This record gives sequence, C-alpha cells and structure tokens, in this order.
Amino acid sequence: MKTRPTVLYDVPGPRARRRNLLWTLLFLVALAAVVWWVVASLADKNQLAWSKWAPFFTDARVWETYLLPALKNTVIAAALAMVIALPMGALLGISRLSDHRSVRGAAGTVVEFFRAIPVLILMLFANAAYSEFTDISPDVRPLYAVVTGLVLYNASVLAEVVRAGILALPAGQTDAAKAIGMRKGQTMAYVLLPQSVTAMLPALVSQLVVIVKDTALGGAMLGFSELLASVRPMSANYGANTIACFTVVAVIFVALNFALTTFASWLEGRLRRGRKSTGAVVAAGAVEELATPGEHRDAP
Repeated sequence: MKTRPTVLYDVPGPRARRRNLLWTLLFLVALAAVVWWVVASLADKNQLAWSKWAPFFTDARVWETYLLPALKNTVIAAALAMVIALPMGALLGISRLSDHRSVRGAAGTVVEFFRAIPVLILMLFANAAYSEFTDISPDVRPLYAVVTGLVLYNASVLAEVVRAGILALPAGQTDAAKAIGMRKGQTMAYVLLPQSVTAMLPALVSQLVVIVKDTALGGAMLGFSELLASVRPMSANYGANTIACFTVVAVIFVALNFALTTFASWLEGRLRRGRKSTGAVVAAGAVEELATPGEHRDAP
C-alpha cells in the first residue's frame, strides 16, 4: 500500500507568481532608492571623494601607525580569551554532567550567573577591580579587563555548547564503554569528548567569532587600542574620513572572521573524514534549549 506524501508547500499558481514578482520588484525598487539616498548623502558630505580613501592605498603610515597595531591588539585579546575560555568552558560543561550534586550545582550557578551578565559590564567590573586591588599598569589594564570579561562570559556559553555536544551523542556510546569496564572519567575522556568535537564545532566557531567582535567593546568603553578604537585618531589625522575608516575596519573584521570560519570548516571536514561521526550537530542556538541548573539530565 502506497502512502500519500505530505505536502508541505504548494506550487504557486499564476496569480501567486504575479503577486510574488510584484513584491520582489517593489522591494528591489525600495532597496535601490535607499542605496541611492545613502550614496547621495555621502557624496554631498564629500565622504566619497578619492582624497578620503587615498591614504589607505598611498600612505603606509596609516597602516603602520594605526591599523596594524590595532589589529595586533585585537588578535592578542581574542586569542588570549579563546585559549583561556575553551578549556574553562569544557571543564564547566563536564562538571554540569557530574553525578555529584554539589559539583553540578556549583558549575551550574557559575555558568548561569556569568551567562546572564552582559559582557560589557563584566569588562567594566574587571577594569575597576584591577584598578582598585592590583598594581597592574594603566597602559595594559584595558587588555586585562577585556580578556577577563570575554573569558567569564564566553566560558559560560562554551560550557553549554560542550554539554549540548555530549548530550547529543547516542546513549549507546556510554553503554558500550560501560560494557567493556571503562570508568566514567575514561568514558568521558576517550569516548564522549572525542566524538562530540565534530558536533560542537559549528557552535564553537560561532562563539569564537563573537569573541573577536566583542573586543570592540573594550575600545569603546575602556580605551583599549583595538581596531574600532583606531577610527577616531585616523579620522582626525586624515581629513575627517570617518566613513572610509569605518569601512576599512569593517572589511578587516570580515576578513579576520572569514579566515577563522574557513579554518574551522577545513578542520571540521578533516575531523569528519578522520573518524566516523555520529551525525549529531550542535547548532549555535541549541544551548539556549538546555535545561536550567536545577533540571539535570544524565549524560548519554
């Protein structure tokens, strides 16, 4: 007996196709009008003149004095935050799957607390704490504050990514490990974590991109000399070319994050080819659907 297929989408008829075409044309006209208005406004303010953009192509000092040092600071802050937040997030995520209620509760409290606070507030608190209780030089204090805020927030988010990746594995993985006499720690280290890496990778990369972008918060509020903070001195020294400066900085951010996602895609493909995958994938928003600290779920 043949089953009738479920129709999820009806093929549009002639009237629907005409209506869709009309809406598409109206949207394109509206978009063209907005683009024209933006370009005309920038042209009226002399922001599209070649003299505003020429320094980025003809004057090496704009790169040597502003952009490259700012890019270096951005990469340093993001790299430090990644290196510290990844193992800390893995430890917190594994702790939330512990059989011991005290460990599970403590890890859950830390994760939910820091995940609920905006990263900018964490940076400001860290900067105030370093200023009040340490003798860290004011020159490097913004870097410490930015890295601390990024680590506390992103480690909490990455903990949920790790927990989601482990819980996404089939329960048979744990059962098979128990059947051959492996302890829980061995099961986690040699069975669950290696297999969950490929499932976690898309969400991990998404969070790493967030880390790179959030370094700009330190420049806006703490005076950290990162890419976005370089716009004001560049614009002041090169004829108020604000639009050109923002555009170049945005392109650098896009290139930086594109390189990160490209490398992660290559790594994910290599991992999937190197070992058999369970097929589980943790999406970037999946961690929000996990249980709260009081609603413990057993690891598979």
